[in-house]
Amino acid sequence: MTIETAGPRTTYAAAGVDIAAGEKAVEKLRPFAEQATRPEVLGGIGGFAGLFKLKLDRWKEPVLASSTDGVGTKIAIAQALDVHDTIGIDLVAMVVDDLVVCGAEPLFLQDYIAVGRVVPDRVAAVVKGIAEGCKQAGCALLGGETAEHPGLMGDGDYDLSATGVGVVEADAVLGPERVRPGDVVIAMGSSGLHSNGYSLARHVLLDIARVPLSGHVEEFGRTLGEELLEPTRIYTKDCLALIAETDVRTFAHVTGGGLVANLARVLPQGLTARLDRGTWTPAPVFALIAQRGRVERVEMEKTFNMGVGMVAVVSAEDVDRALAVLTARHVPAWTLGEVVKASDPDAPRAELRGNHPRF
Repeated sequence: MTIETAGPRTTYAAAGVDIAAGEKAVEKLRPFAEQATRPEVLGGIGGFAGLFKLKLDRWKEPVLASSTDGVGTKIAIAQALDVHDTIGIDLVAMVVDDLVVCGAEPLFLQDYIAVGRVVPDRVAAVVKGIAEGCKQAGCALLGGETAEHPGLMGDGDYDLSATGVGVVEADAVLGPERVRPGDVVIAMGSSGLHSNGYSLARHVLLDIARVPLSGHVEEFGRTLGEELLEPTRIYTKDCLALIAETDVRTFAHVTGGGLVANLARVLPQGLTARLDRGTWTPAPVFALIAQRGRVERVEMEKTFNMGVGMVAVVSAEDVDRALAVLTARHVPAWTLGEVVKASDPDAPRAELRGNHPRF
C-alpha cells in the first residue's frame, strides 16, 4: 500500500489542539491560583507536580483524607449563559465539604478541566472561581490540568473535576461510631440547588415550563439563570469551627440522594434520625420545580437538598452552643430532629416526618 504525502503539512493545532492557547490560559489563571495558597505550599503553578510540606509537628497521628467530585450538569447553565466565574466555587464545595464530614481540614486541591477548545479567558474565569472556593475553604489550589479534546467535545464544551486532600487526627475522626441516642441533628441552610439535581431541574424549568434563563422570575426576585447559577455554599470553615467549639459526632453533606440518604450514611445500625419537615420552608426554586413538573415530594427529596446543605449531629448539651456558633458565622441553622433507638432492625436510619409550611 502506498501512502500519499502530498499536500499541506499537518500540525497539532490543525488537529484541534492549540498549545499556545493553553500556555496563554495558564498565564491568565496564574494570578488567581497564586491567591489560593497556604504556608505549606512549595513552589508555584506550572510544575509537573504540586508540593505541599506536611508539618507533622502539628499532629500526633495524622490521617489523610481525600475526595474527588465534579459539578454535574450545572455546567450546562454556565455554558448557556457564558458565565464561568462561579462554577469553580461549586466544584470546590463538592470536594471540601465531603472532606470535612469526617473532621478533616482540607489542605489542598487539584483540578482537572477538559475542554473542546482552549479559550484562555474562559479557562481563567473557571479557575478564578476555583481559587475563590479554595480561599473560602482555607485550602490551597496546588495545581491541575487543562486538557484539550477536539473531536470528542464541542468548541464551547468543558467539564470539571477535582481532588482534594485533608488531614485529621486519628482519634478525632468523626463518624457513625460516635453517634448516640439523644443526639440532636442541626441543619445548615443551603444557598439553593447547590450542584445536584440539575438534570431534573433543567428538564422541568427549561423543557416543560419553557422559562428562559434570561427571564425574570418573581418568586426569585431575579432571573432563572441567576438562580440556577447561585454558587454552592461552602461549609468547611463553619464545620471546623463547630468541631473546635462543640461536641460534634458527625456531619452529613447533603448532595445527590438528598437529606435522608446522605444522613443515613453517617448513622450506625440500630439508630434512627427523626427529622421534622415543619422546621423549615424550602426555597421557592424547589416549589417551582415541584409545581411546574408535577414532581412528587418523595422524588424531590431524593433528588434535591430541599434547602439543607449540611447537617451536624451534636450532643444534646451542645445544641445551643452549636446554633450560636453558626449564627455568629452567618450560617442559617436550626434544630432539625433527634437521634433515637430504632424501633426494629429494619427501621430506616433517617426519616422525614410532617409537612413543610407553605410548600
